[in-house]
Amino acid sequence: MAQVGIIMGSTSDLPVMQEAIDILKGFDIEVEVDIVSAHRTPEKLFDYSQNAHKRGLKVIIAGAGGAAHLPGMVASLSPLPVIGVPVKSRNSIDGWDSVLSILQMPGGVPVATVALDGAKNAGILAAQIIGASDKCVLDKVVVFKEGLKAKVIEGAKSIKK
Repeated sequence: MAQVGIIMGSTSDLPVMQEAIDILKGFDIEVEVDIVSAHRTPEKLFDYSQNAHKRGLKVIIAGAGGAAHLPGMVASLSPLPVIGVPVKSRNSIDGWDSVLSILQMPGGVPVATVALDGAKNAGILAAQIIGASDKCVLDKVVVFKEGLKAKVIEGAKSIKK
């Protein structure tokens, strides 16, 4: 059963959101992926947001470009933690419109926001949230973090030759 829902406003967001899919699969965390547009399919957004926890999801990652209302709307309707991924779209103002739309949420409607096109970090954060109550996932996150450390140490050795 999927533990993380990964949604995006349109198929054009998939190349960015694929990084979250890939990193979560690397942690052996099942995901469900769907297109849910805040502006073009509001009924689907309501249904998805209000019922995600009933389907067993633990975290929702929502990516959107432009006005980027998707993560905030999902967070307003769902009891689950929502991680927003601002996507630099073709109609974007260098991505700042997306970043600010997701980042500047009102009190009581939190959205954890990662960097512009930062879906990989959204996936890692989702794994860490799940790992807080799942030792198997936590152990995989620890190994992943050790791997990051090892890469830096190896990189440092390569420049000291």
